[in-house]
Amino acid sequence: QVQLVESGGGLVQPGGSLRLSCVASGSILSLNAMGWYRQAPGKERDLVARITGLGSTNYADSVKGRFTISRDNAKNTVYLQMNSLKPEDTAVYYCNYQIYAYNAWGQGTQVTVSS
Repeated sequence: QVQLVESGGGLVQPGGSLRLSCVASGSILSLNAMGWYRQAPGKERDLVARITGLGSTNYADSVKGRFTISRDNAKNTVYLQMNSLKPEDTAVYYCNYQIYAYNAWGQGTQVTVSS
């Protein structure tokens, strides 16, 4: 079992920045993939960014050039640096850990972009 704990959400004005963190604990296997998903009210949960154990990344088109995902394998932590935030980025952001057919999810952290 893997447990994920997110932090770093909050209220920010348009154009501002936030950094989300997610710490994984438990039975961590190497070469896992970790990522961030988000879910706005009334919408499905969608991929924001993902990073493999070897460091390959992919991003949703809507966040390319504004968000950066990174990881510290020694700390079992994944980060999401979010810059130039827009009101449409408002959502609950969830951390995900995936290896083979196993998926674990964090409890989510709220990000609100509003003036």
